[in-house]
Amino acid sequence: MIQFLFPLRHLFSYVCAVLSPLLSVLTTPLSALDGADEILVFSHTAGFRHDSITAAVSAIGGLGDAHGFVVHATENSSVFNDEALAHYRAVVFLNTTGDILDPDQEAAFERFIQRGGGFVGIHAAADTEYEWTWYGRLVGAYFDSHPHIQPAEIRVIDTVHPSTTMLPKRWLRTDEWYNYRMNPRGRVHVLAVLDEASYEGGNQGIDHPIAWCHAYEGGRSWYTGGGHTAESYAEDLFLQHLLGGIQYAAGIADGDCGASMDSNYEKVILDDSTQNPIALDIAADGRVFFVERGGALKVHQPNSGLTEVVGQLSVTTEFEDGLLGIALAPDFTKSDHIYLFYSPAGPEAVQRVSRFTLRDGQLDLSSERIVLRIPTQRDECCHSGGALLFDETGALYISVGDNTNPFASDGYTPIDERAGRAAWDAQRTSSNTRDLRGKILRIIPQADGSYRTPDDNLFSQRPGDGLPEIFVMGVRNPFRMAIDTQRGWLYWGDVGPDANSASAQRGPEGLDEWNRTRTGGHFGWPYCIGDNRPYVDFLFTTDEDGTSGAPFNCGAPTNDSPNNTGLQNLPPAQPAWIWYPYGDSDDFPELGAAEGRTAMAGPVYYHQSTSPTALPPYFDGSFILYEWVRNWLRVAHFDDAGNLLQIDPLFSTIEFQRPIDMKVGPDGALYMIEWGTGFWGDNPDAQLVRLQYARGMRPPTARLEATPSDGSVPLTVAFDARDSYDPDPGSQLSYAWDIDSDGTVDSRSSLFTYTYSQPGNYTATLTVTDESGEQSSTQLGISAGNTRPNVQLAWPPDGGIFDWGDAIPFRVEITDVEDAVIDCDRVRVQAFVGHDDHSHPQEQYERCQGMIETIAGHGSEADDLFYVVEALYEDRGAEGVKPLSGSAGIVLQPRRKEAEHYTQQQGVQLEDTGDAQGGGRNIGWIEHNDYIVFNPISLAGIDSLTFRVASANAGGFIDVRLNGAEGPFLGRVRVPSTGAWQQYTDVGLPVSDPGGTHALFFVFTRATNDNQSLFNVNWIDFHGPGLQTVPSTSVARAAEQPQPFTLHPAYPNPSNGSVVFSFQVPHQMHVRLDVYNALGQLVRRVLEAPYLPGMHRVLFDTSALASGLYFYRLTAQGQSMSRRIAILK
Repeated sequence: MIQFLFPLRHLFSYVCAVLSPLLSVLTTPLSALDGADEILVFSHTAGFRHDSITAAVSAIGGLGDAHGFVVHATENSSVFNDEALAHYRAVVFLNTTGDILDPDQEAAFERFIQRGGGFVGIHAAADTEYEWTWYGRLVGAYFDSHPHIQPAEIRVIDTVHPSTTMLPKRWLRTDEWYNYRMNPRGRVHVLAVLDEASYEGGNQGIDHPIAWCHAYEGGRSWYTGGGHTAESYAEDLFLQHLLGGIQYAAGIADGDCGASMDSNYEKVILDDSTQNPIALDIAADGRVFFVERGGALKVHQPNSGLTEVVGQLSVTTEFEDGLLGIALAPDFTKSDHIYLFYSPAGPEAVQRVSRFTLRDGQLDLSSERIVLRIPTQRDECCHSGGALLFDETGALYISVGDNTNPFASDGYTPIDERAGRAAWDAQRTSSNTRDLRGKILRIIPQADGSYRTPDDNLFSQRPGDGLPEIFVMGVRNPFRMAIDTQRGWLYWGDVGPDANSASAQRGPEGLDEWNRTRTGGHFGWPYCIGDNRPYVDFLFTTDEDGTSGAPFNCGAPTNDSPNNTGLQNLPPAQPAWIWYPYGDSDDFPELGAAEGRTAMAGPVYYHQSTSPTALPPYFDGSFILYEWVRNWLRVAHFDDAGNLLQIDPLFSTIEFQRPIDMKVGPDGALYMIEWGTGFWGDNPDAQLVRLQYARGMRPPTARLEATPSDGSVPLTVAFDARDSYDPDPGSQLSYAWDIDSDGTVDSRSSLFTYTYSQPGNYTATLTVTDESGEQSSTQLGISAGNTRPNVQLAWPPDGGIFDWGDAIPFRVEITDVEDAVIDCDRVRVQAFVGHDDHSHPQEQYERCQGMIETIAGHGSEADDLFYVVEALYEDRGAEGVKPLSGSAGIVLQPRRKEAEHYTQQQGVQLEDTGDAQGGGRNIGWIEHNDYIVFNPISLAGIDSLTFRVASANAGGFIDVRLNGAEGPFLGRVRVPSTGAWQQYTDVGLPVSDPGGTHALFFVFTRATNDNQSLFNVNWIDFHGPGLQTVPSTSVARAAEQPQPFTLHPAYPNPSNGSVVFSFQVPHQMHVRLDVYNALGQLVRRVLEAPYLPGMHRVLFDTSALASGLYFYRLTAQGQSMSRRIAILK
C-alpha cells in the first residue's frame, strides 16, 4: 500500500489519480485554483523498488510547500494521457524501473514534452524503458551497473545552473553511484561529474557525468544520478539540487542547458583569403587585427565583413622568423598604437618589439619606436616565439623561444658544449640569466616609446644576477600566452622536444607543457621537463654515442656551460602544470592520444558581454587550452581554490585546421586563426573565424568560388555561391553580389558570369541573407590583367627518397603569361623538416636551382620524419595590377620508413618491437590481404627494397603495388618463418621505377591455407642513388602526376538533417562514394556510377544516422580520399 507523505491539501487529487483515471483527469487541487504550478511525481516500478521512494515523495512535497508549487504523486500509469498531463509543468520520474508505460501512454508523454513540458529524472529513471528509444534520448543515458553505496566526490562543472549554483565545486556525498551504458556528453549539457578516483567501482574513466540537462523536442529534461538512499532526501544540498532541477524543468527558473553542446555553436568564416596568418588582437569596436608571417598587417571590419591590408613590414621568414606577434595598446582607442614582434630583413640577427601608430586606417611605418631589441642567431633553426600580450596593469608580456637547433640531440635536451656548437646549446639561452631568449619577458611601455621593468620581475631586485626584463626563464618555445585578469595567473603553452621514449642515457621522453605562474620563476628547460623529470648531463662527442653523466638536479640546477654568460647556480625548477607526451598521457588522459603535439594557451574567459553570440556564463573563469597539431580545444574548469577541477572537450565535433591563435572579442565570442592543413604554410584553408554561441537562428555561411580569379583582360569570371549554406534547416538564402567594389549590387543570382574589361584589382563581395534576416559576407580578390604564375618543382619529384645529410639538387620551372623573362631572384625555395604532423622551417634559397642541404637527422630512429620543400614565385604584376604569387610543394621520404608510419592501413595492429636492432614499434597481427600504404612515394633512383620481418608461423608474401591493393604489380618477396614473432631477418626485392608519384601499397598474402597470422614488419628500406642526379626535363615532367579528382568539404558540417557532398573529376571516370562510421564500418554507399567531367553535388539524407563522427570516402581510378563529418541530432 502506498503511503502519502506529502502535505494534506494534496491528498485528494493524489487519491483520485490512483483510484480513477477519470478523476485524475478532472480533479484540480484547491491550491491550483490560485494559479500555482503543478508537478507530477511518478514512481511506478516494474523492476527493483527503492526503499527511498516514500521519503523522496515527502521531500519533494515539502519543496513544493516551501517554494509555491503543487506536487501530485502517483504510481498509476493511466495519468499519462493528453488531458491529465496538460495540468502539469513537469513530470518527475522518481526511481522508476522497468517498462512502465504502454504505447499510448508513451505517445501522450512524447506529446507533453513536445508541447513544452518538462522532465525530471531521479537516479533509477535511467533504469527505465530500455526499449523506448525516445525515452532513452530524453533521459540522456541508461543505467549499466553500480558498486556498493559509498562516499564519492562530485565535481560541479556548471556553477550557474539553478540546480548547481549553490553547490561546492567539490561536493562530497554518499550514495549509490551509477555507471551508464554510454557517456551522454555531446547529447546533453553536463552539470556535474564523478571523480572515479574518489570511490571504488566506477567504469567510465575520466569523464563520468552524474547530472545533466538538455532541451529536447520543445521541452526541458533534467537528470541527477543521486537519490538512491532515503538519507539523500534529508540532505539540504541534495534537496536544493533537486529543487533547482524541478524548477528548471518546469520553466519556473531559467537555466542554460545548451552551453556545452556543440550544436549550439557556429563557426563563422570571416576571411579565408589570407596567407600564413599567425597572430591576432581585437579592438574594443570589434575590428580584428591580424598579422601574416610574411609581414602583412590586416584588419577585418565587423560592419562590412571585409578585410583589408593596412601595413606591410619587411621581414625575413627564414627558419621560424617573420612577423610573429601583435598586441593593441591598452589605450588603443585613443592612441592607435600597435605593438608588433617581428624579424627585420637585413644582415642583423635580431628580433624587434616595436610600437607603431595607425594613421587614417593605415600603419605608419615612420612612426616606429623600437621598444626592445632581442639579439638572436639566424644560422640555425629554431624556436622564435613571438607572442605579445598586455595585462590589466599595462605590462607587456613577450614570449621568446630558445633559438636553438634541436636536430642533433635525438629528440632530447640540446646541450652541446663543444666549440663552434653554441647554436645547439640551449644553456646559452633558456638557462642563461643574461640572455633574453628562452624566456617570457615583462616590461611596462612608456609614452615616449621606452619602457621600465616591474619591481617583481625575476631579477628586478638583483640586476647583477640577471636581466631585469626576465619574468619567466627556462622555457623552450612558449608560443602562446593568456592572462587570467581576475586571478592573476599567466598561462602559456611550451612546445617540447621530440623523443618518443625515455632513455637511461639521455633522460625523459619529449613532453609538451601548459604552465602558469603569478610570480614568475625558472621552469627548468633544458635541464628538466614536465613534472620535473631531469635530463642526463650528456657530453656530446664526435662519435654518435657521446658520454652520459648524472641526471640534473631540478631543485638546484647549475649552468656550467661555456656558452653561459649569466648565473651558474639557478633558481629551483618549477614543475609544469599540465604535461603530455606523444600518444596517450597517463597523467592527463583527458588530453587524448595522437602522434603529434603542440600545446597552445588560449584565453581565460569571463562573461562580460550582453551579446547573444557571447559564450555563456557557464564558461566564466575557465581556461581554454588548444592543440595546433591535434586540432582540438579543451576547457579547464577550476575549483573554489583555483586548482584544476576538470578538463572537458570543447567544440569536439567542429573541424579545425591547425588553430594557431585565439582571443575573446568584445562581443564575448572566440576569434581564431587557423593556419591550415599543409606542412609548409601558404595553405588555401588558412582562415580567420569566429566561434559564437547561436542557440536561436544562426547566421548563414557565405562561400564563393570565382573561376578564374586572375588572367588577361577581357577576363570572364564565373561566380558561384552555391556552396553557401544556412545551418538552420529549411531556411532559404538570398544572394547579393558586388563584384566591382562600387558598393552596388551587381547580381542576386547564386550563379552568374561577369567580364572585366579594364585591368585592375577588384574585390568581389558576396552577402548571403537567410529568411530571418541573419547574414554574412565573404570576399575574393580578382586580378584582371595579371595571371597567377604557374610554379612547378621539376626536381626532386614528390615522394622522392633521400638520406639524412644528403645534398639534394632542386630545379624550379615557372611559366607566367605577363613575365616574358622569369626573374629567379624572385623565387623562394623553403625546406622544412617534417615530424609527424608538424614541420620545422630550415634554410631558404632564392634561386631557380641549387642544392638543398638536408640535416644529419632529427629525433630518434623510430620517429616519423621526412622533408618538405615549397617553391614560391611572386611575379612583377602588370600595369595597374598588383603582383601575384604561385607556389608548389612536395614531400621527400627518408630511405628507411618505419612500418608503423603508414599513411593508410587495413587490418594491422601496432606493438612495441622486440627487434634487437631497434625501430620503435612494428606492425603485427597481419592476416591475408591486409596492407599498409605509404603516400606519396617516387621510386626515382631506387633499385631495390629491404623488409625487416619476423614470423613464428609459415610467413607469407609481400606484394608491392601502385595506387591500390589491386593496382599495378611491381614485385613480390617471400617472408620466411624466423621461429619467433620478434626474431627478425631482412628480405630483399629488386624494383624498377615506374615513373611518377604514387601511393605505394604493400599487400600481405599467405603462403599456405592455414588461416594463421602471417608475420610482423618493422621497417622498409629503399636502396639506390635516389635523388642525387637530376634527370632530363622530360623525365622530370613525367614525374608530375595530376590528382585524379577533388573531394570538397561537406556542408553543412555538422549536419542535422541532410548534407551536400561535392566532388570534381577532370574527365569521365567511374566514381564510388561511401560513408563510414568512426569504427571504419561501412554505413551507406551513397553512389557508384560513371560521371562526366566537372563539378558534381549529391544531397545525402543523414536523418537516419545517429549523432557522432563519420567519414565519407571518394574512390576512383584506384585512389581514395576521405574527409570527416559530424552529425548532430
